[in-house]
Amino acid sequence: MRGYFGIGAEKISKAMNLGAVLRTGNAFGASFAFTVGAHHRAREVALSDTAKSDIHMPLYEWASLEEMRLPKGCSLVGVELDPRAIDLPTFRHPLQAAYILGPEKGNLSDEAKALCTHIVKIPTRFCVNLSVAAAIVMYDRTLNLGGWPPRPITEGGPPDAEKWEAPRARRATRQ
Repeated sequence: MRGYFGIGAEKISKAMNLGAVLRTGNAFGASFAFTVGAHHRAREVALSDTAKSDIHMPLYEWASLEEMRLPKGCSLVGVELDPRAIDLPTFRHPLQAAYILGPEKGNLSDEAKALCTHIVKIPTRFCVNLSVAAAIVMYDRTLNLGGWPPRPITEGGPPDAEKWEAPRARRATRQ
């Protein structure tokens, strides 16, 4: 995949969500993860991050937005269910990005939104779990920047791919 990205959350409080974000970020090739003003029990994070992501990518834990330091040229992209946000399926991801999600029971702070170069939303009827939202954003980035060929117009895979055929249903035999 081209470029690099980080994934993080502001005021995350549930250790299981953070563990899932770390594990999923590690699986999608995140260069780093971060929290801002987090309130979780670090020991519980390991229960859902069975990949031990902290030994594969850095985790930055900033107490406030003022402390946050992103790499030079890295765009901060907020993920927020906001009517002014760009729908994720129409968003062109920056090559160098850090995605920040809001807390489990709330929204990104106005201060965090002000730091964002872009704000995107997942077009759902209501908000999804924080770690699910992070996974959706990282998957969309992979589709967008991963070098995948365009999807075929008809259903199924590319024309040159091996065909998977569904097993044939057995006919009932009469006796």
